[in-house]
Amino acid sequence: MDAAFGGYDLSDEAGYRAFLIAHARALPAAERRMRTLPFARDLPARTPLLAADLAALGEAMPAPLPFPDADEGAAWGTLYVVEGSRLGGAMLARAVPAGWPAAYLGAVHAPGQWRAIRAAIDAADGDPDAMVAGALATFDLYARAAAG
Repeated sequence: MDAAFGGYDLSDEAGYRAFLIAHARALPAAERRMRTLPFARDLPARTPLLAADLAALGEAMPAPLPFPDADEGAAWGTLYVVEGSRLGGAMLARAVPAGWPAAYLGAVHAPGQWRAIRAAIDAADGDPDAMVAGALATFDLYARAAAG
């Protein structure tokens, strides 16, 4: 993901806008997949935050890329990628100039939430190969979104 998204300059308005648009092509579909898991339904969604940030920049949400439904194991892999990206988002938010909309990148986990997510993944009954496949498919979704 560093290679796919590392070229976006978040301190430049056009670069930041393009970064958010790329994420908006992937996140709604990924969140939809992970929300097939009862555990994930209580996690705060970031799609509305991303849409609000884009709206504040005068942009509409783009159409999401296709990302088919998958079995439970793959959904756990998607959950791992989507929720794990909050950790990186907190770091990236520091590069966004003050006063710019940054609710999406600033949406960090509540204390102990990442630990609880990891424990739920570890306790899940899903096929480990399917979980890895789901994670890899989610990384691919984001890479396709970054490529435009």
